[in-house]
Amino acid sequence: MKIYSPVGSTGVLPQLLASPLASLQGAKLGILANNKPHADTLLEAAAEHIVSRTGAELVCVKSKNAALPAEAETITELSKEVQAVLTGSAD
Repeated sequence: MKIYSPVGSTGVLPQLLASPLASLQGAKLGILANNKPHADTLLEAAAEHIVSRTGAELVCVKSKNAALPAEAETITELSKEVQAVLTGSAD
């Protein structure tokens, strides 16, 4: 009888993160909604609050399937158009 260990190893992919913004003052914001019920309502309310407090501008709203990562094309478009992206989940 062979006994196999359930402990495996996984590689950790390096992730390059954007440098944090010093301020949202005057920044261009995007929303990446996941199409769950009320996600767009939640994210738009958060964006409106940020806009009213910082003078940021909401310029881009994108949607994606909640079960999948956003497509590379969507990420590329957002990275060219905005300095910050709001994303989240709701039900």
